[in-house]
Amino acid sequence: MLFLVAALMLLGVALGTVAHVPLPVSAVVAAFIGVWLVVFAVRERHGRRRTTTH
Repeated sequence: MLFLVAALMLLGVALGTVAHVPLPVSAVVAAFIGVWLVVFAVRERHGRRRTTTH
């Protein structure tokens, strides 16, 4: 329950920050995070394939 409260508070802080920065800045940051997540997913997928072929 405490984790949920902390996550909601962090989400509120992040959304509050996004509401105060200009839209182009938000779009650039969102694109950066999206690319970061895609790279992470690709690395995880390739890493799991390599380790399960024993």
